Amino acid sequence: MEEMAQKKYLIAKLTSCLREDKIQLWKPPYTNEKKEAGEEMKELVEKYSSKLNINKNDTENMLEEIRCKAIERGTGNENFKVTGIARLDIYLPRRKSRKIPLETSLFITGKELRSQIAQEYALQENAVKIIINKKQLDLGKTLEDQGVTHNAKVMVLQLEQSDEETKRKVQEEELQCKKEKEINDKMQRTKKGLEILAEREEYLDPDSVPYLDIANQTGRSIQIPPQAKKALVLAMGYHEKGRALMKKKEYEVALPYLLDADKHFCECSTELLNTVDNYAVLQLDIVWCYFRLEQLDCLDDAEKKLSTAQRCFQRCYGENHERLIDIKGSYGREKVLFLRLYLLQGIGHYHSGREKEAAEYIQKASSLYGELSIDPDKVDRLSLLGFSEQEARLALRACHGNVEHAANLITNRREEKAQIRREERAKRRRRLEDINTLKSMGYSQRAAQIALQKTRGNLDQAFKFILDNPELLLEDDDDDSVAMDQFQVSQESIEQLTYMGFSRESAEQALKVFKGNIHLASQTLAHYGGVLPPSLLLSSEGSSPSEESTSSKDLLTESAGSSSSPTDEDMETDAVNEILEDIPEHEEDYLDLTLEEEEQIIHEYLSYIQVPQH
Repeated sequence: MEEMAQKKYLIAKLTSCLREDKIQLWKPPYTNEKKEAGEEMKELVEKYSSKLNINKNDTENMLEEIRCKAIERGTGNENFKVTGIARLDIYLPRRKSRKIPLETSLFITGKELRSQIAQEYALQENAVKIIINKKQLDLGKTLEDQGVTHNAKVMVLQLEQSDEETKRKVQEEELQCKKEKEINDKMQRTKKGLEILAEREEYLDPDSVPYLDIANQTGRSIQIPPQAKKALVLAMGYHEKGRALMKKKEYEVALPYLLDADKHFCECSTELLNTVDNYAVLQLDIVWCYFRLEQLDCLDDAEKKLSTAQRCFQRCYGENHERLIDIKGSYGREKVLFLRLYLLQGIGHYHSGREKEAAEYIQKASSLYGELSIDPDKVDRLSLLGFSEQEARLALRACHGNVEHAANLITNRREEKAQIRREERAKRRRRLEDINTLKSMGYSQRAAQIALQKTRGNLDQAFKFILDNPELLLEDDDDDSVAMDQFQVSQESIEQLTYMGFSRESAEQALKVFKGNIHLASQTLAHYGGVLPPSLLLSSEGSSPSEESTSSKDLLTESAGSSSSPTDEDMETDAVNEILEDIPEHEEDYLDLTLEEEEQIIHEYLSYIQVPQH
């Protein structure tokens, strides 16, 4: 890798010099009519080998490589204009890590492109995933429909355990097909589980129903509009799934989840993204994934993503981390994010030939690494006090290595979290009590849930909301399939309503609609001046409530967790549990980096930039 990284750096330097000197190698006098190198190339070799202190032979080879690629690209552009055949730059998996051009029509499907790549480069088709424009290629749509253009960069991921798997015969291919199916099924289960959790609201019983909440940096719930909350839960859920895979160093599988998370974060408002650091952390994770896959060239906007992360951190934490200090008392834990940010920025500068900037950022990362390295003995001492290793690492970084202060910090934080949990639980208990109050008045649980959500928990307004939205009155907790027009109304019930002053006709209609519930019938008739509203009258004319009450779903999306099939219910429970397994218990898990990978990479890149440092 060292030789490849240095070659890439030198080519970037040469390209930069050519650009500064406005030299176009694909044109005369550097390229003749036969597309061969002109004599003037020798002068460039002398000039740049001396200027950049590079061996002449290496300078000549790299200049020739740049020239040939420029000619190749120019020829491809002309060919595309004439024939419509596009040239794609294929970046194969890191075991075959080099860029290879591929000519193809843009009217073929993603599946056809995958098949073409697999055949030409001896890859197992079912184990290949393709990323273009930071999106996973849709196998059913054409390349043009997915925005793929001439000269697009195509990243190929091989979902496998080892190189040996690619060499095995039919039996192993079947195993690989099974594995690919498992990965796709897992992604579908993830999507299903996240959608279920995104739909669940705060009125649910936390003891019986898993529920996701969005909290701020202190751990307290943030009030977010339902639609925005759904997008944010989906984004954060996909991100957590991707992070869980990154911890296992399964970067090929993690990347599609991270890109899905990025897509859902883009559906959130800018104002919302400015209040949480999740989006910034995601940008870091995406660039880190591309880097660990040795495919940074495929990410055209890596520099932009890192700049976005830096700006987002500044908005969330304050220009000088003052907001973090105000909220948490220190910013030692968050420094690991800046270490990774500086390291990736330094790597980006290095591969772009900017050695001075590369040295500056990698040295900043190195300095932070020295500051954040933790003495294992101190972790052991805190473990003996009953704290987890994760708690110990985070607290030691926050307290600059002071064991006593770290122990106090963990203890205080545990107490704060317990208090917040008690408060949140009490809040949900109050909501459940309000739901039960409305149910005792004859309304269904679902109607109560919808009304309380729409009125922000105000019980009096919720009561009025139900009456003002008659379709909610048809919500029924009982699985009763008897149609309204077939319901037998007792004379005694009709007489009770007529005694209250309602006409016999209205009384009978109302009792049929509400299947004999005198309380609901009288409240509704009283609210609407003695007659049923038109929507309820229509419902009573030969329709079952199950057919008409679906309109209430427009008020609140029907819970993704509802299901009439026990098998479906079990599958949904499994999908939710699979999501919950990947959500860490500690809210600062994303800050708990061991820095082992970072240490190795820092040393590696510092060795590349030793000369430019002087």
